[in-house]
Amino acid sequence: MIKQKIDKGTKKAILDTRKLIEELARMDGNEMETRTRVRHIFGTLMGYDTFKHLTAEYAIHTSGETVHCDLAIQLDRKEATKPDFLIEIKRVGIDLSSKTIRQASSYAIDVGCEWVLLTNSKEWRLYHISFTKPPQTKLIASWNIISDTPAVLAEKFGLVSYKSIKKGSLAKLWEKSNVLSKHNILEAILSEGSIILVRRHLKKSTDITVSPEDIVGAVRQLLNEASVAEMERIKISLPVKKQHKKSTTT
Repeated sequence: MIKQKIDKGTKKAILDTRKLIEELARMDGNEMETRTRVRHIFGTLMGYDTFKHLTAEYAIHTSGETVHCDLAIQLDRKEATKPDFLIEIKRVGIDLSSKTIRQASSYAIDVGCEWVLLTNSKEWRLYHISFTKPPQTKLIASWNIISDTPAVLAEKFGLVSYKSIKKGSLAKLWEKSNVLSKHNILEAILSEGSIILVRRHLKKSTDITVSPEDIVGAVRQLLNEASVAEMERIKISLPVKKQHKKSTTT
């Protein structure tokens, strides 16, 4: 694996932030203290103007009531413009649960925003909301500021940095995520061309001939339950067996 290099300034900023969050975790900081450090991270690691680009307690008007999301990133401050993404923050000592993401995604759905960032300052999870019926929430990226390497953290925080959002990089990230979906990867692996290549490789390396059906069965055994279920939806293109004509003599 190729190790990504980061400059000394970025590495120092990440390590300083890690110490800040480790200290917060040791003191079991409350939600307000966690929010303060998260805002600091948006300014130091992600390049936002925390006064200009961040809106605290972002108001979301639903049918019958108004609720508030902890933070919203909005580069275009026009009133009719939707946030680029919403941020829901939990206290440092609270784990990020499925209930928490349901709450955050409901905010995004109400305001028509496709992206939600969920964090307790240690763990960070980036979700995409697809406005299907019913809406679908998909985890796109996750990272941990305590345990991940500075190179990984530089890459992950870069996904939601000011420069990335300004370039519209989240849309490209979603396109890439779709291309690399379980369905697409399995469909590529189980295509006729791929199965032919696998058979040739196995024959060359082991001198044993296996059938296309053998390969499909082996792939099925490698998969977890969710992937096997996905596999059932895929049309598998097995290579056509060649019929050898018998020679005739007259």
